[in-house]
Amino acid sequence: MAKSDFFPEEFAARRALVRAEMTRIGLDWLVAFHPVSIHWLTGSDAKSYQEFQCLFLSAEPGPVSVLTREGERAEFEQETEVDQLWTWGGGEIEDPVAAFERAARSLGLLRARVGIEVPAYYLHPHDYLRVRDLLGGSLVAEPTNLIPDLKLVKSPRELAYIREAARMADGAMKVFAEGLAEGRTELELAGEIYQTLLASGSGIAASPINLVSGERSCFSHGAPTTRRLRRGDFGSVEFGAACQRYTATLGRQFCLGDPTPRMLELYDVVREASDACRQAIRAGVSAEVPHQAARQIIERAGLEHGRVHTTGYGLAPGFPPSWGEPLHLMDGSPYTLKSGMVLTIEPPVFLGGEKLGARLIDNVLVTDDGAELLSRFSRDLIQLDGPFAHSL
Repeated sequence: MAKSDFFPEEFAARRALVRAEMTRIGLDWLVAFHPVSIHWLTGSDAKSYQEFQCLFLSAEPGPVSVLTREGERAEFEQETEVDQLWTWGGGEIEDPVAAFERAARSLGLLRARVGIEVPAYYLHPHDYLRVRDLLGGSLVAEPTNLIPDLKLVKSPRELAYIREAARMADGAMKVFAEGLAEGRTELELAGEIYQTLLASGSGIAASPINLVSGERSCFSHGAPTTRRLRRGDFGSVEFGAACQRYTATLGRQFCLGDPTPRMLELYDVVREASDACRQAIRAGVSAEVPHQAARQIIERAGLEHGRVHTTGYGLAPGFPPSWGEPLHLMDGSPYTLKSGMVLTIEPPVFLGGEKLGARLIDNVLVTDDGAELLSRFSRDLIQLDGPFAHSL
């Protein structure tokens, strides 16, 4: 993504939302460490998330400052809506927290009320402890979900990118279904999916493909392997397509030959649970409600012990290793669904003892009166031959 993917007015509106929330909770400064937060406020697509990087935003209108590696300077200067750039490192090793201190002192953070994000993956515990000690009494809050919560409702342009990602995912699933054959490896099929996605304009999705078959079909997040598909295999595939980092995910169940009655039972339960979840989604509903609708179906089938994964969650612009948002469809969720949110629906059943599992994955747009299904690929069981053959 680059700043040209959105008009400057949209970045300005996003910053105004964050500043209003900062004022509401009594912050003078917010330090964002999550790459999606930095991306959302500046357009940055820089690959610096595995190193120390942050954005400084004041509650009052003013320059937006970023601290990143010197090696990212050109990309930030050319491709982002950033007013002031601080860098560390370059050709020699440098302590990034020392650079953070210089920026923080220059901006006046040590004399202000500061909140910082503490995201998983992107802020090393040792760096967090040093930043916390440096800020001392100025650090008054850790509102990690402040920005993620504000971006749950997508703008028209964001939705256009998600729809394009869904279109590319549908095309890749068609290629997978047409290439399904005995003797092919899981990796061969995964390679065709990736080739199709990239050739159609998809970016590299934040999370790798899941593709499992045969005795591995009970793995909820199994990566493709050199295992060769055999007659009678049951399996599932899940992947994401990305348009300007906005992700659409898609997952389908497949079988080589005729499925056994147990395979069909698991597939039917998962599909019914997914349908029940989708039918319960609409603006104004607690995120618990669609989860409970799906859960009741799985419980009624006596398969609650196989429900080892969340029913669904919000989809964000993604940076490795995740494309997910804090919103989850689950018991105890504090979120209320709003029109314009985008969710993935994927209630599963994985039975390790039986070496079987099933899951369908679709994305929906929350509307005032329901949920719009974004994927167009058939939700039928993909079968190498027989009555459940794939179709668009």
